[in-house]
Amino acid sequence: MRMLRWFCGHTRRDRVRNEVIRDRVGVAPIEEKLTQHRLRWFGYVQRSPPEAPVRNGILELVDNVKRGRGRPKLTWDESVKRDLKDWNISKEIALDRSAWRLAINVPEP
Repeated sequence: MRMLRWFCGHTRRDRVRNEVIRDRVGVAPIEEKLTQHRLRWFGYVQRSPPEAPVRNGILELVDNVKRGRGRPKLTWDESVKRDLKDWNISKEIALDRSAWRLAINVPEP
């Protein structure tokens, strides 16, 4: 946002909302873009063969690991499940690359 504010010639002291600046520059919200990239990587992992190293490393659950106190850290798998639920997308669409790209596309305003 600092770079976008600099593009528009505004500072934080001008008290211009982030949405106004993003609309002026024509950029989608960063949260949606991060979700799009995470889901794009998920689609790549789903389409890779089961013996691929990337699939073994990400989807393999590690047990018998002692975690620290407090709330457990959000894993990549949990965040992808949350993104799929929020965007109402099923995992099966990931196997068709063109349909997957259309489903996770975040259009620029």
